[in-house]
Amino acid sequence: MGNGNLEASGAGGRRLINDDLAPTTAQQRHWRWDDYTALWIGMVVCVPTYTMASSMLDQGFTWQMALWLVFLANCIVLVPMILIGRSGTTYGIPFPVLARASFGVIGANLPAVLRGLVACGWFSINTYFGALALHGFINIIGIPLAGPAEGQFISTSQFACFMAFWVVHLYFIWKGLESIRILEKIAAPLMIVAAFALVVWAFMNVSPSQILDLPAKVVEGGPKTWAALTGLVGFWATLALNIPDFTRFARSQKDQIIGQAIGLPVPMVLFSMVGLIGFSVSQILYGKAQLFPDGLLTQMGSFASAVGLLVILLANLTTNVAANLVSPSYDFSQLAPGKISFRGGGIIAAVIGLLFMPWKLLATSGGYLFTWLGGYGTLLGAIAGILLVDYYLVRKGELVVADLFRRGGKYEYSNGWNIHALVAFFVGVVPCLPGYLVVSGVLPAEGVPPALVSLFDFGWFFSLAVSGLYYFIFAKR
Repeated sequence: MGNGNLEASGAGGRRLINDDLAPTTAQQRHWRWDDYTALWIGMVVCVPTYTMASSMLDQGFTWQMALWLVFLANCIVLVPMILIGRSGTTYGIPFPVLARASFGVIGANLPAVLRGLVACGWFSINTYFGALALHGFINIIGIPLAGPAEGQFISTSQFACFMAFWVVHLYFIWKGLESIRILEKIAAPLMIVAAFALVVWAFMNVSPSQILDLPAKVVEGGPKTWAALTGLVGFWATLALNIPDFTRFARSQKDQIIGQAIGLPVPMVLFSMVGLIGFSVSQILYGKAQLFPDGLLTQMGSFASAVGLLVILLANLTTNVAANLVSPSYDFSQLAPGKISFRGGGIIAAVIGLLFMPWKLLATSGGYLFTWLGGYGTLLGAIAGILLVDYYLVRKGELVVADLFRRGGKYEYSNGWNIHALVAFFVGVVPCLPGYLVVSGVLPAEGVPPALVSLFDFGWFFSLAVSGLYYFIFAKR
């Protein structure tokens, strides 16, 4: 269906559509399975993945358990990834438009904004990691830059690097999705080679038995397995929602399914293993375990480490533009399609990202793993449950595409809002809120029933199941 037909489908049609939100044409659907594999490798090979398993060591897990949980979590999140991705390939629509079927043509703004704000946070985090790599590179080539002073989270020179790296991202938003696809295809092989080179260097300097024999940290109460699994699932909960933003360009369902299955679970485990090795080697060789790769590479202080820091820059760039700017570009465009284009939405997302302070969020591994990942995972789990139930169980995979882009159609509900979807969302999220406030330090644990605190450990699973069940019962009526 062409854009012209959609715009003429109702009096308010023009308010709900622009060229970026309209269904993709046959000519635009040329992404193959290897494009999706390269896309995922490009997003997986990043500093947050590198720190994933090693941050779990700091929370009391053994390296074997950490890697197993990473693999399990990514197999779990792959299921909604593929299921929600099918809608993008079938109808050529992005996530915000798909959300109109369940939340309403106006109500879809709620999941779009929530998803967009989470992406802004991730954009800020990855920009910060890139800034640290840039800062370390400048130091290695002989220009001394100071790190944060006692009591500081970030130094002036590190913040300057943060802003410089931030500006680079705007180029790819301006050039559009095809430039991002090409970037991923070029960068993925380079990052695989760099990760392999780091492992080879580590094994040349430290025996594998030394690396793998390092004990896990002893923590009070032992490792929190369910909370960690929920956080790990939440790591890609954002992409599980907005994967139609990419699968709408697929040649076939087979391409998007095979590409994602190859590109996600195993690469996540392998690159997490690289992070474990780097974390352990820094402890053995230099006496201080470095959670972030820029710290290890700066300690090495060689030409090879300078190249490695440039690869980190590239890794964070590929992850950021694909995972954390593409989707909020669509999400914020959804708010006012007639006024905000894909470019405009991306610039809005980048500006909002400046308001986050990732240096504080990443100050502790617990804050990163439980507060950040677990917290937003609960929000997005509820949305995923509603989308999956609506598309597969209520509508049996059948959408009236024209009505997704006009007022007064099948998805108008009550003034553009589906009350059942809103209630389902809050029913899934609100019970987890007390536990989140305790974990984040806002409320003392003594004032909240232990059952509610424990419920947050299952946040993504609970909100997905409860919101989905509520929506199924009442939407079917």
